[in-house]
Amino acid sequence: MSDFYKKILENNKKWVNEKLQINPEYFNNLAEGQQPPLLWIGCSDSRVPANEIIGAEPGEVFVHRNIANMVVHSDMNMLSVLDYAVNALKVKHVIVCGHYGCGGVKAAMGNSSIGIIDNWVRHIKDVYRFHKEELNAITDESERFNKFVEINVKEQVFDLAKTSIVQSAWKNGQELSIHGWVYGLNSGYVTDLGVNFSCDKDLDNVYQLKF
Repeated sequence: MSDFYKKILENNKKWVNEKLQINPEYFNNLAEGQQPPLLWIGCSDSRVPANEIIGAEPGEVFVHRNIANMVVHSDMNMLSVLDYAVNALKVKHVIVCGHYGCGGVKAAMGNSSIGIIDNWVRHIKDVYRFHKEELNAITDESERFNKFVEINVKEQVFDLAKTSIVQSAWKNGQELSIHGWVYGLNSGYVTDLGVNFSCDKDLDNVYQLKF
């Protein structure tokens, strides 16, 4: 076995011992079930650990991650996580969190073929197409990249609000708010992008489903 593999096994043992020293019933309590108040839809990037960023303990955050924190309406994985979080766990908040320096967003700004991920990145390219005038007007590439990261998060929050899962919860009077954040890899801070919804009134009428 590699040294890294041995190390992570040892780290697990240390972590268990540390938790048990603080609370001997720690894992027994976790095993009883979960009632997280938050669903986190984030990027798969290894530098963006949901729990650590917000100082949350195990059991407090239900997590879905994919390349560039996308909310794709045909993605049954994402929809299944969302449905379980909203309808079974009754989360009160859903956060879509992107991050500056996102490789998926960067790939969508270029034309290089990476492989099968090209098909996923195309969804991000569509976001660029919708906002190309604003983005193309930014001459500095780094600034344009950062703005694209932010715009992509905002679009995913809107797509989240359009899902039948979220709209059904709102129609039933369920307490549910959705938010868009961006995380700074070089600072550790998150920024609320000001796209916060708790009902469908800010969506175009064509997206407001009747139940």
